[in-house]
Amino acid sequence: MSSAQTDNGPLLAVSGLGKRFGGFVALENIDLTIATGERVGLIGPNGSGKSTLVNCLCGTLRNETGAVLFDGRPVDGLIAHERTRLGLARSFQLPKPFRTLNLIDNLRVPLLYTVNARPGHHLSDEQVAARCAELLEAVALADKARRLPRDLTQVEMRKLELARAVATEPRLLFADEAMAGLSPSEVEEIIAVLLRLNQQGITIVLIEHIMRAVMSFSTRLVVLVAGQKIADGMPQEVVRNPEVERAYLGE
Repeated sequence: MSSAQTDNGPLLAVSGLGKRFGGFVALENIDLTIATGERVGLIGPNGSGKSTLVNCLCGTLRNETGAVLFDGRPVDGLIAHERTRLGLARSFQLPKPFRTLNLIDNLRVPLLYTVNARPGHHLSDEQVAARCAELLEAVALADKARRLPRDLTQVEMRKLELARAVATEPRLLFADEAMAGLSPSEVEEIIAVLLRLNQQGITIVLIEHIMRAVMSFSTRLVVLVAGQKIADGMPQEVVRNPEVERAYLGE
């Protein structure tokens, strides 16, 4: 896998993506490009199609129409773990750690099954241990390396979930509502983690309802309403868009 964008094109290019569930149109004709290094906020009312879009892009669901290119390569037809090994990862709104494994081993699993599964990659046991320790340090959980997930607070669980996603060494990370239910100070902690990850070279799409967090983090906003993209641009301009205002005031 090349570390540079193909022909200097976007890292992710989505064209005409559509998804139906029976007669219900969940997504219709979605076009989206994301450049390397961007911090994109993906927002919209409940039921607007945000999670469905992420599931289609990450391979959990299969879109009926449209095409998805990652680093210039078509990924349509690839399932979730195949896309993860290419460098396209996600965290989940509801953290899903291995509850009987300590934090170090929770990170060891994605390292072994993604990074070591890539052609030409092989980390020694010592390298895996060092990388796990580095990841826990990055999310301020180093002092709990040998603890079980049940010992963590809610915000610590969210940090572990992000660390598990980053353990796959993604180039693009979808962070799905990583701040839901957190206090204002805990929201700031997660924003700080995401900003550090972006500074380390990970392109991030943040799916979030907490507008203060979205505006603080994002350099660009994309808005979905009823399965359609209605706005895409600079955050301050997008939030003044009459269509966007109507979507939120009428939610």
